[in-house]
Amino acid sequence: MKADSIGFGIIGLGMIAGFHVKAINEIPGCRFVAGFDAVPGRADSFCGENGGKAYDSLDTFLADNEIDIVTIATPSGLHLDGALAAIKAGKHVVVEKPLEINVERCSKIVSEAEKNKVVLGTVFPSRYHEAPGLVKKAIDSGRLGKIVLASAQVKWWRSKEYYASGKWRGTWQFDGGGVLMNQGIHAVDLLQWFMGAVKEVSSYTAQIVHKQIEVEDTAAAVLRFDNNALGIIEGSTGAYPGFLKKIEICGDRGSITLEEENIINWTFDREEPGDIEIRQKFLHRGTSGGGASDPSAISHEGHLMLFKDFVSALRENRSFLIGGQEGKKAVEIIEAIYKSAESRGSVSLPLAHS
Repeated sequence: MKADSIGFGIIGLGMIAGFHVKAINEIPGCRFVAGFDAVPGRADSFCGENGGKAYDSLDTFLADNEIDIVTIATPSGLHLDGALAAIKAGKHVVVEKPLEINVERCSKIVSEAEKNKVVLGTVFPSRYHEAPGLVKKAIDSGRLGKIVLASAQVKWWRSKEYYASGKWRGTWQFDGGGVLMNQGIHAVDLLQWFMGAVKEVSSYTAQIVHKQIEVEDTAAAVLRFDNNALGIIEGSTGAYPGFLKKIEICGDRGSITLEEENIINWTFDREEPGDIEIRQKFLHRGTSGGGASDPSAISHEGHLMLFKDFVSALRENRSFLIGGQEGKKAVEIIEAIYKSAESRGSVSLPLAHS
């Protein structure tokens, strides 16, 4: 791999792959080389619009020496197959969220990447926006004091047409779950990034609006973190018209509310230089909308920042911020929520796997 000329290939050429290409094309020294999709004709169509070589054979795609990094943009339950094949071919790999649909499958990807000494990343772009970074810094520096409550709300709207648009949507096999595993996982990742490990969950899930799918369209969970703070996760794809993702952290010395890329509350018992500027900058700023009612109504900015950092990690021979082990954390929390809802009892983390 030449540091000044890095080639990307994409496995899975559905909607999100378009955001990948836009991001790749804006990174200096990087280019989109090729795309592969198992659906006949899709690679030809995608590459006809976006450039790059079209492959209908995964083996031939992975044999292309111009590809240094492979991004995985297939349905979630197919991430394992594509990621393992790319890793074994010696490619560095960036996998769309979730890394896979359960911890066991995530661990297989992580193990194979370590074995083959390639860099593995997970797509959680929310971590790269400025506002979440400020929240993380404030929490880690102790400005909130003893944290007592932390909540994440993903009250979104998805139509019946959305679920009907792909046979994999709303299935356990390919989606891995419903609102939490598909839409809410970004908020779950931020919550655990801010708060640290979860040690116990108790939850309910339900199909209230979208009865035609296999998985939940609504979920509510209570969490206990390792630091003994309590937390709540709420999610739904039946909340019309859809609202911005919100995360709130409350402590005995301060509280912060994050709404998408905005900070709508930044309050502490002791003001510090810069607090007024932060409130002024973020309170009335526009947001990307986060896909609250339309999954395509997002910006590629998050992918751009994440892909740029992944490339920098390769060039600088350092670890990537959201590697495979980081990618597993939100999946494990959601898997524990599902287990709790199924058993109607509390579930302890980490989960036991054979």
